[in-house]
Amino acid sequence: MTLRSLLDKGAGSAIALSAPARQPLTYVQLRRHVDTIGRQLAGQGLHASDRVAIVLPNGPEMASSFLAVASYMSAAPLNPNYKRNEYEFYLSDLKPALVIVEQGSDNPVRQAAAALNIPVAEARVKPDMSAGEFLLFDEEADITPASTEQEALVLHTSGTTSRPKVVPLLQKNILASARNIAASLELRDHDHCLNIMPLFHIHGLIAVLIASMGKGASVCCSAGFNALKFMELAALEQISWYSGVPTMHQAILLRAKRNPAQAQALSLRFIRSSSASLPPAVFEELVAVFDCPVIEAYGMTEAAHQMTSNPLGEGRQKAGFVGIATSPEVCILDAEGENPTARQRRRGLHKGGQCDSRL
Repeated sequence: MTLRSLLDKGAGSAIALSAPARQPLTYVQLRRHVDTIGRQLAGQGLHASDRVAIVLPNGPEMASSFLAVASYMSAAPLNPNYKRNEYEFYLSDLKPALVIVEQGSDNPVRQAAAALNIPVAEARVKPDMSAGEFLLFDEEADITPASTEQEALVLHTSGTTSRPKVVPLLQKNILASARNIAASLELRDHDHCLNIMPLFHIHGLIAVLIASMGKGASVCCSAGFNALKFMELAALEQISWYSGVPTMHQAILLRAKRNPAQAQALSLRFIRSSSASLPPAVFEELVAVFDCPVIEAYGMTEAAHQMTSNPLGEGRQKAGFVGIATSPEVCILDAEGENPTARQRRRGLHKGGQCDSRL
């Protein structure tokens, strides 16, 4: 299984990506778009071993560009709010063959790329295009989708050092993680998620986007997290779940508590929290206000995101608990590699299809 073959799971007429005030993109359109972008990249001489940096604002084009690039080569999404010197560092480290930017953008990544002799392409969106559709080049060439052993995604993580470290993830890594997340959340083809996570982060890319695509489900690609508009957009989109970090949940909760009837009217199937510890008080309030399970999970970039998660079943969630392993094997080791008591634990070891790594 590869990312490109994963996209074949969705029913052709089913919605894959949506966005406020945009025509939604169906799975048949998404597959056609992904293949078109792959051929356009090949038309510029790019190959499966090349990396493509993506510097786009959150939204459907960011989602579809990642899916397209990662289906054929390696995607390197970067924070669109970096400064020039930061881009110069990351581009020097990643050595991408191309940088994709928003049409008409004056993002400083242009100057950074020029200084490093890296070509830049604009994601050109036409008025009649559906959410997520765009063009890069006019020329096309044949290209074969990436294999399971090829690099699909490369991110940076601070880890335990002062210098950010490159984390390359293979097709099989991200697919294993997405499959495990979808299974732990019991995702179905009629689920609809509102993405509020940045799509240059492993959380949004794997737990929201790829996990949903693997089940033929749909994702509303917001322009970014806006606590003031969350409830309105969630109701408009009739979402069944969302995933976020604790600070997002706290901001949403502040507004939802003012109108608990509106919150419960959303009829969320569950709320997912990851990337940081969710305070137990916030956990309890989310459950009470939204009247749905809150699923706290634990993950890291090196493991293609999720390693453990609370079970979905009613009453099986525990506040302040990272849950149980979701396919990866997890244990506690001390500095000598022995299994200590809880008070002695110093570092963890996990292994599985997603990653083999000491933490």
